[in-house]
Formats: sequence, C-alpha cells, structure tokens
Amino acid sequence: MVLRDLIRDVFHTLWAHKLRTALTMFGIAWGVISIVLMVAAGEGLREGQAKVAQNFGRDVMIIFAGRTSLQAGGARAGRRIEFLDTDLDQLARESPDCQWVLPEVGQSNVRLHSNYNASAQPIAGSWPPFADVRSVDVGEGRFYNWDDVNEGRRVAFLGTEVRKQLFAGRNAIGENVYLDDIPYKVIGVMKAKDQDSSYDGFDVNKIFIPYTAIHNDFPNKPPAKPHGLDRLLVTPKSVGQHTACKNEIIASLAQVYNFDRHDTEAANVWDTIEEAQAFEAMTNGMKAFLGAVGFTTLFLGGLGVMNVMLVAVRERTREIGVRKAVGAQSRSIMMQFFVETIIVVLVSGGLGMAISFGFCALFNLMPMPQYFAGLQPTWQSAVLSIALLGTVAVLAAMYPARQAARIDPIEALRYEAGG
Repeated sequence: MVLRDLIRDVFHTLWAHKLRTALTMFGIAWGVISIVLMVAAGEGLREGQAKVAQNFGRDVMIIFAGRTSLQAGGARAGRRIEFLDTDLDQLARESPDCQWVLPEVGQSNVRLHSNYNASAQPIAGSWPPFADVRSVDVGEGRFYNWDDVNEGRRVAFLGTEVRKQLFAGRNAIGENVYLDDIPYKVIGVMKAKDQDSSYDGFDVNKIFIPYTAIHNDFPNKPPAKPHGLDRLLVTPKSVGQHTACKNEIIASLAQVYNFDRHDTEAANVWDTIEEAQAFEAMTNGMKAFLGAVGFTTLFLGGLGVMNVMLVAVRERTREIGVRKAVGAQSRSIMMQFFVETIIVVLVSGGLGMAISFGFCALFNLMPMPQYFAGLQPTWQSAVLSIALLGTVAVLAAMYPARQAARIDPIEALRYEAGG
C-alpha cells in the first residue's frame, strides 16, 4: 500500500466512525486541558508570590533593636538596646558575608506641604543602596546618590501616592516640598508597585531623603540618642551566604551592644529570605498537588481512550479478516492502525493545547489578586500530557490490532462484534 492510499484509507475510516473518533479525541483533548490548567494555576501562584516578595525587597533582613531577655556579661535582662550609626563600620567589617548593612531612620510627625497642597506622610532616611535593597524603583528622575548623602543635600524622592497628593498631576521634578517648612527639592518619583507588607508604612506613601539630611534636620528626640537608628537593613552577598551573613551580623551586634547572641528579643530579625523560602515551599507543594490532580485526571482520561480504542479495534476484526483474505500483509494492517491513532492523538492533543493556552490568555485579561500572577501555562506540561495519552492510545490500539492481524482470516471473518 502506497502512502497516498494509506492516508486516504485512514481518513475514510476515521470519517466512517465519527462518533468513536470524536470520543477518543475528546478524551485526549480533555486530558491535555486538565493537566495544562492545573499546572498553570500552580505556576501562577508561585510567580505571584515571588513578584510580591521581590516588590518588598531583594533578599533583605530587617533588624530591630529590642530589649534583652537574657543576662549577658553581668548586665541585667530587660535592658533596652539602641543601634547607633557610629557602629556601622565595625558591624560591616565583622560581617564579611553581608553585602550591605544599611541604617534607616523614619519620622512620622513632620508637617509636609508643597506649593499646591498639604499632606501628612512619613519620611525615611538611609543610604543610596536602600533603593535597590527595598525595590524602590525609579519612575521619574532619580534616587538620591552618595554625593547627596556626603554633601547633606536637601533632596527628596517621592512615593507615587505622595506625588498625587502634593502635585495632583502636575510636574514634580525640580519643585520644592516643605518638611517642617524646610525646602527639599524633588529629584525623583518612584514607580508604582504592589506591596503586601511593611514595617512602618507602604513605600508609595513615603518621602525618601538622604540619611545625613534626616539626621541633621530631624534629629532624634530624647530619650533616643542623637545617633540612634530605628533599624538596620542587611543583605547577604548571595542567597547561598544568607545564613552566614545572618549569623555574623547577630554575633557582631551581640558583641557591640553586649547581649547574648541567642537572645532573639534583643535583636528582632524580620528575615524576608526565610519567609520567601517557606512560602515557596508551600506554593511548590500546592503546585505539586494540583499537578497530581491533573495527572489523575490524565490517567482517567487515558483509561477512557484505552477503552474506546480497544472496542474500536475489536469491532474491526472482520475488516482485518477481509483485508488479509485479499492479500494484505500484517505489517500494512498494523501501519494503518498506527497512523490512525497518531493522527487522532496529534489533532486532539493540538486542539487541547490550543484551548488550554487560549483559555489561560483570556483568563489573564481579568484583574488578579495580589498573590496570584494568573494562569501560567507551560509547554512542558502540554507536551508531556500529549505524549502520555498518545502512548496509551497507541498501545491500546496496536495490541488488539496485532492480535487480530495474527489470527487466521477465516476466524477473523467469523468474528462478531460483541460476541
């Protein structure tokens, strides 16, 4: 049988058994759709969490000074700890696995106005790497730099909501904002971002100024020390150095401020890296669960395909007998069944992939909740599901076809479907 005749016979047979072919194709397409959508949902949850975590900060540990709960070196428990900016150089030297040990000071009772409007927003002062560490991306202008810090310049970087309240759609770059009537020149506005957590307010509602400016113009009020800090922002040089960096900075703080390094109350650490790892483990577990549900559906779909194919081949036993009686070889009979099955698998698998990817694209047009990045389909899950269902369909078709092709043509002609 030449290829052209084989293809013609294949399509003639498929068209002659439209219902059976449609059922087989539906089983394969549904299996592909189910696994793609299940995996896409898990991937969307993982990506959504990663995006929100990155918006807060990149591999950052926020360390707050607290009160000792353990005695250390003769000092009583319950002593208040206060971090000082004069100790930053020593802390950085004793923490070689840490990339940054940044100071941060905030003020929330500063009167704020522009030439157009007034507002009440917190201000925060730190060093220039703060923008990268806390994912404060620039939308317009620039963030303050080391020259601004070293020269004590009065420059301000606005959160998106602050810009709306103070300038209401007007240009803000180059304009002045007044912090307790002290003029600060606006040098930049941040890019809008989603943020799920904060320790002193969302970044879009803040004004960011250089550390020297906030230290000089808005000094700490007693009983806080003049060089006291609200918190430290610490980042490792790499994620692999996270644990070493954390241990080093805690040990250094314990030595400088004379508390037990195991005293978690003296230095409270908000470890976003550990939180991200824990959340990732949870989302990976949910993704695995959804994938398992999808593969279970895939398996059940495979059983349905197998049953349809087995019945289809057995019903055609008489046809096989006729073909053998007129001289057809077993190999040509097997080839026809193989080609029929492959065509059904490819068409239905492609259809299932197109439907699932199209549905994901339409679904993602809707607004998504904060922790969900939409349905994120993967080609790997689609190809794997097609391959598995295709294998099931081929085996289910080829085994009974091979058995039927082996029997005597007279016996095949005597076969009655359902008998």
